Amino acid sequence: MTPAVEVVAPGPYATVQDFGRRGYAHLGVPRSGAADLPSLRLANRLVGNAEDAAAIELTFGGAVLRFRRGAWVALAGAPAPASGGGMWAPFWMSPGATLSVGMPYEGLRTYVAIRGGVCVPPVLGSMSTDSLSGLGPPPLTAGTVLALGEPMSAIHADVAPQRPISAEPTVQVVRGPRDDWFTDDGFATLCAGAYRVSQDSNRVGARLAGTALRRARTGELPSEGMVAGAVQVPPDGQPIVFLADHPPTGGYPVIGVVTVADLPKVAQLRPGDLLRFRPARP
Repeated sequence: MTPAVEVVAPGPYATVQDFGRRGYAHLGVPRSGAADLPSLRLANRLVGNAEDAAAIELTFGGAVLRFRRGAWVALAGAPAPASGGGMWAPFWMSPGATLSVGMPYEGLRTYVAIRGGVCVPPVLGSMSTDSLSGLGPPPLTAGTVLALGEPMSAIHADVAPQRPISAEPTVQVVRGPRDDWFTDDGFATLCAGAYRVSQDSNRVGARLAGTALRRARTGELPSEGMVAGAVQVPPDGQPIVFLADHPPTGGYPVIGVVTVADLPKVAQLRPGDLLRFRPARP
């Protein structure tokens, strides 16, 4: 592995992400990993990488990367203008060339996969940056130089167009496990109207603002295990949907859990976007 890609500008927030640290939640270690896993998978497949290879996750774009040696690159996730090529298709970056990624037209997180995969020192089996625990490499900064691994397979696809990213998605939510901590109409209230995404949202969770969910029980709930997609409700009644860097435990009641299939829709929401819930089909 040799230094291959220099970060000239990281944009608002850029990190290295793979599939995360699976299997350590019982030790209090968050999983982390890409917030939008399907987009990471797609970007990697387009350049012939293993689906779980490490790539760069950009928040609101704005990154500039200089290639010290030639490499195939693919972008997936939030569509953004790019100086070197387009979205959802592999393109070649010549030695010395610079890739500039602008602000996404829609969505929040864009994935930059490079053939061979980004290589940084792994921590507990993952190269992911965890913004909550501090595990993994620090967020990318100007001057960071990244190494690449060896290609795993040939490039087989030339383009894989994706559906538009909605700024007002509706996601399925499974009821419980602590919906009994809320009034009888609590879950129905959650699924009745739209919630606006707060500017305080991040990789830990999407903080929402809307109709407050009222408690039927007071007091404190002992800390218990949390999963990505858990809709946790603090005392103010405003729900939070846990994302990739969520803590492994929490003390506020969880009224429901967003399905795995719909969680990437939440991960792509910008501050100000609207989110609606509906009960998951049996």
